[in-house]
Amino acid sequence: EVQLVESGGGLVQPGGSLRLSCAASGFTFSTYAMSWIRQAPGKGLEWVSFINSVADTNYADSVKGRFTISKDNAKNTLYLQMNSLKPEDTAVYYCAKLLYWEPDYWGQGTQVTVSS
Repeated sequence: EVQLVESGGGLVQPGGSLRLSCAASGFTFSTYAMSWIRQAPGKGLEWVSFINSVADTNYADSVKGRFTISKDNAKNTLYLQMNSLKPEDTAVYYCAKLLYWEPDYWGQGTQVTVSS
């Protein structure tokens, strides 16, 4: 079955960096688009970034210039490099497999807390 397992979250000070990973299995990783989606405390889901099978990317305006999505097809792993972190980036971050541009599978999420 499809499995997505996020890791790399934690507590970081404003201005710091984290790299999130999402280990994927149960599908042909290289052929599917993937996305990072986050949910801040008490808030709804917010799309963060997208990468397709040919490594085209898109970002939410709130993270452009600070976050970078990438993937390693050989490792079946999706990454989100987060730099210049702000308190408003505090959220649970989920990776999701996309099917026709909509998420059909989600990971369990990893908590990112940005605080001094």
